[in-house]
Amino acid sequence: MDASGASPGAGPDPGPPPADRYESPLVERYAGRAMAELFSPRRRVLVWRDLWIALARAERELGLPVSEAQVRALEAARDRVDLARAAEIERRTRHDVMAHIRHYGEQAEAARPIIHLGATSAYVTDNADLVLAREALALVRGLLLAAIDALAAFAARWRAEPCLAYTHFQPAQLTTVGKRAALWLQDLVLDHAEVARREEEMPFLGVKGTTGTQASFLALLGGDHEKVRRLDRLVAERLGFRAPLPVSGQTYPRKVDHLVLAALAGVAASASKMANDVRLLQGLSEVEEPFEAEQVGSSAMAYKRNPMRSERIGSLARFVIAEAQNAPLTAAAQWLERTLDDSANRRLAVPHAFLATDAILRLLTNVARGLVVYPRVIAAAVRRELPFMLTEDALMLATRAGGDRQALHERIRVHAMEARRRAREEGAENDLLERLERDPALAAAAAEVRALADPRRHVGRAPEQVDEYLRDVVLPLLEGERPRLERAAADAGEVRV
Repeated sequence: MDASGASPGAGPDPGPPPADRYESPLVERYAGRAMAELFSPRRRVLVWRDLWIALARAERELGLPVSEAQVRALEAARDRVDLARAAEIERRTRHDVMAHIRHYGEQAEAARPIIHLGATSAYVTDNADLVLAREALALVRGLLLAAIDALAAFAARWRAEPCLAYTHFQPAQLTTVGKRAALWLQDLVLDHAEVARREEEMPFLGVKGTTGTQASFLALLGGDHEKVRRLDRLVAERLGFRAPLPVSGQTYPRKVDHLVLAALAGVAASASKMANDVRLLQGLSEVEEPFEAEQVGSSAMAYKRNPMRSERIGSLARFVIAEAQNAPLTAAAQWLERTLDDSANRRLAVPHAFLATDAILRLLTNVARGLVVYPRVIAAAVRRELPFMLTEDALMLATRAGGDRQALHERIRVHAMEARRRAREEGAENDLLERLERDPALAAAAAEVRALADPRRHVGRAPEQVDEYLRDVVLPLLEGERPRLERAAADAGEVRV
């Protein structure tokens, strides 16, 4: 992927995984191919080689004894990565970076003496991690846009459809289907801003040396501080970063991982919130996630239409939120300029969080694009509950006509409790308005309230809020990110299993 966020080519299908060893479900079942390839061993080593090439070319530019032929040799051998050969060397050296330095030197023999000149292992490992994280954030950003685009279309379509709104999962007042979707949408828009910020502000370690003092590069460059600063900037620019970190230990601050994974945890939380809402609404038969013609809901109950996608979103979201806790714990545990107790943890936590977030957003987009709404079921629920919601209006009208507010409140309460009892115990229709109309103290007010019983009169500004949010916030965002959205949209909603 380039700095603009374009994903690498998919390449040939690797086929099914070996059946006799564990393979991560994140790769085999859930995440998209672009994200899986981004964190592959080959891709990581290619970035290491890009860093060695950038270092050699910058050192040559600053007058160190690095020839053009040596740089060209590195460039010519860049893609000839033999992971098996590097693994063979690592088994002897017990050092992954040295194994790849020796392997690269075998392939670019003319450049062997100058590979990694002045650098420590963190030069390639940490800078590569930052490159990959930035590219992974670009993928997440594109998938977020696809989900936002799909939800915006859904919100616009159902902007004015009255439905019950809930507090404590108890019927409260009315809202609209589109307004509820706008709430989901707003969470994702906030997440997009955070992910975009993390991508655009991703730091670069640069060339800092063993403890971050750049002593080795200062010695190489004859004590010329300005040349060391230029070397740092040149390498950063060649890898597409505006500038390197001004100060560091041997590694970049692990605080960076915390900020990145916190943004991913935010995406996961927003997706899980929407998925939980869809699951609740599907239980009420008001809204349903996509269900394919041959999809099986249950191995036992053939009639079932379980919300598999939304449940998987919730499951993966918990994983991301939990995985993100590794980052601040690791940042807090670092000793002075460098320890190695972060290495194994970060090899797992960072890629896993990105792979799971990728899977979540693909599922979310699929759900948003295929959400089914059942207006008649929704309307029936509104008819069942709306009379209760109109009692406050009846109380105000009857009081304004000269009634005793406290006495009227008690009469309405008694009628409401009886109407609720009959509905629940006998399955009767809600006859609350009829009961109020038969009560001499409330009859006139109830008749006036019945004239206001059109649900569309009780959704407040919900349709207008949807219109304004889409017009003022969402559509400008999508238009400003149009190229990135178009790159991500094609396979964003793919559900692999």
